[in-house]
Amino acid sequence: MDDNAPPARGPFVNLVKRVIHAYFALSRGMTMGVRAACFDEAGRVFLVRHSYVPGWHLPGGGIERGETALEALAKEMREEGNLAIGAPPRLLHVYFNRQTSKRDHVLLYRCDGVAQTAPRLKDREIVEAGFFALDALPAATTAATHRRLEEMAGRSPFADYW
Repeated sequence: MDDNAPPARGPFVNLVKRVIHAYFALSRGMTMGVRAACFDEAGRVFLVRHSYVPGWHLPGGGIERGETALEALAKEMREEGNLAIGAPPRLLHVYFNRQTSKRDHVLLYRCDGVAQTAPRLKDREIVEAGFFALDALPAATTAATHRRLEEMAGRSPFADYW
């Protein structure tokens, strides 16, 4: 028997652990999502325009139960833009997104060397999508997207709020 092995947990301990986790999920629950600043080889950034919110945004979405942040990131990039990750994504910052709810947080990643595997066609969620030069962003690019790009360029400090 290994003296360093953790003690065996009985069914009662496992039940108490589950109840405590359920309590914290309800009382202190938090949602978390990912956004990707996706840059192609030419240095252009990929933006999407959704059918249900105004403006152009960085691609992203919620992290589902049982999903890692990087899995969610790859899924959202694939779903919203037919994008393939090039270099390993770099986590830049974590934001509190109080405009969405009092419990929402966003992980912002920078993805370089991103390639589009096929054009992203219009559907019920994404109305338009594409790569844009940083000096030629669409007029309706959201203020939050502009702020994130300014932070990445080093022209402003990273904020705590999305």
